Amino acid sequence: MTEPLSFVTAIFLGLFGASHCLVMCGGIAAAAGQADPHHRLRGALLFNIGRVSSYTLAGLIVGALGLWLADLHTQIGLVLRSIAGLMLMLMGLYVARWAMWLTRIEHLGRGIWSIAQPVAQKRMGRSDPLSQWLLGALWGWLPCGLIYSTLSWVAASADPLNGALAMLGFGLGTLPAIFSASMASVFLMGIINRKSIRVIAGTLLFGYGVFTLISVWQPYLF
Repeated sequence: MTEPLSFVTAIFLGLFGASHCLVMCGGIAAAAGQADPHHRLRGALLFNIGRVSSYTLAGLIVGALGLWLADLHTQIGLVLRSIAGLMLMLMGLYVARWAMWLTRIEHLGRGIWSIAQPVAQKRMGRSDPLSQWLLGALWGWLPCGLIYSTLSWVAASADPLNGALAMLGFGLGTLPAIFSASMASVFLMGIINRKSIRVIAGTLLFGYGVFTLISVWQPYLF
């Protein structure tokens, strides 16, 4: 199996994907933070805690699935690792705004989202703590190419506990962007969306994906 996605690396993946996070979750995060002006901080925290908890659960499930698939046949692990490398490359291209192919993969999660969305909509605008947390938890299942890219690495590592930890790190990495949206921090969102930041992050992600593919196929090519 591939080397597990480290907690720190996962945090950086979340940070690098900040601009996409703002597009996908910025609006609802802002609404969650402003549902009750007197408890804006609490609303922002609960929404984000719910969202990150869903990522962590997804990491646990996908890590277990990858372990099960790898046990079926050793070649499946090779396929999973190759997919992880390709997804990281697509993630880099998307973050740098060089190609938007990653968004097409988001259609894969529409089935799950069709179940979660109606429940999430009923919680929108509510100011009680349970609704604010549940809204974030449900929004965590929104189809997202960046999440799928990270989950592909989690599946390739075939380690449920490390998968949960990696997705926890990814969720924490997205916090600066989404929390700033919840608190309407225009200054921080402006920094995150700078072109130079996106290009540097995208280049690093693309390079990480290339390195992953080389490490996977090197034993078979040389």
